[in-house]
Amino acid sequence: MNETMRAISPRTWGDPDVLTLIETPRPVPGPTEILVRVHAAGVNPTDWKSRRYGGLGLWNDPVILGYDVSGVVEAVGVGVTLFRPGDEVFGMPRFPHQAGAYAEFVTGPARHFAPKPAALDHVRAAALPLAGLTALQALTEAAALRAGQRVLIHAAAGGVGHLAVQIAASLGVHVTGTASAAKHPLLRALGADELIDYRTTDFTTAVRDVDAVLDTVGGDYATRSLRVLRPGGTLVTLTSPDDVPPAGPGSAGLRTGFTIVEPDHAGLRTLTELVASRRLRVEIDTVLPLEQAAKAHELSESGRATGKIVLRVAE
Repeated sequence: MNETMRAISPRTWGDPDVLTLIETPRPVPGPTEILVRVHAAGVNPTDWKSRRYGGLGLWNDPVILGYDVSGVVEAVGVGVTLFRPGDEVFGMPRFPHQAGAYAEFVTGPARHFAPKPAALDHVRAAALPLAGLTALQALTEAAALRAGQRVLIHAAAGGVGHLAVQIAASLGVHVTGTASAAKHPLLRALGADELIDYRTTDFTTAVRDVDAVLDTVGGDYATRSLRVLRPGGTLVTLTSPDDVPPAGPGSAGLRTGFTIVEPDHAGLRTLTELVASRRLRVEIDTVLPLEQAAKAHELSESGRATGKIVLRVAE
């Protein structure tokens, strides 16, 4: 096997044009790790935010962006029992530390992966881990939603949002989403009960007494969302700790907080079960070759994508 691989690395932090195709040594799996030949890599907002601002600074040399990955196990390290070479897997290894998914090969702890859902090709499987686990952990753990409760999901047609709609619906939760009117038919098909066109309607006048709000937008959305929660309700912010508003006096026990996704083998298995039972599908906006990572970042950063953007690394 060639001892080097192609990967996408930023020359410095900045605009999309800093992304460069490089040749770099192929990684070697350590104990309890697997080496995966990458077929596809998902693109997420955390990728372009890291490219622009440097992220949390948890980088290796060379810096290789990307977390979502779907591919085939090439080799296993000492102690691995979950997988063998040839197994198809998907996952979100090492987050928030560097995973290096924008590359031909990636390594990570075996339990940061799970068997690829049989119903999904590599492109759709690569689009699922980070956004899917974010939605799953936010709804079931941070918000602790139960059947019969109500949730408001902002940017419901986005990468996290469209998966959150389906996961909430699978829990028996009443789902209200904000999205442009053109995206409402898709969201109804995915299980949304009520929809608000954010371009024409202030959601604070249209929604009342929800049990939880999932904020994927940031800015003043979080503060405004406090007005629509029932007493004791929960606001889960996904954008930044700085976007979390204080509940304030007279807030009737409201809970507010920021959550960051974690690698989760059991969670990946749950997503796989939802896919297999046809309660979860992944919408793909655009698929581009690895070499066009800059174009993928431009599209993601525009906020206009419906569903996920994916880089195809290998056929």
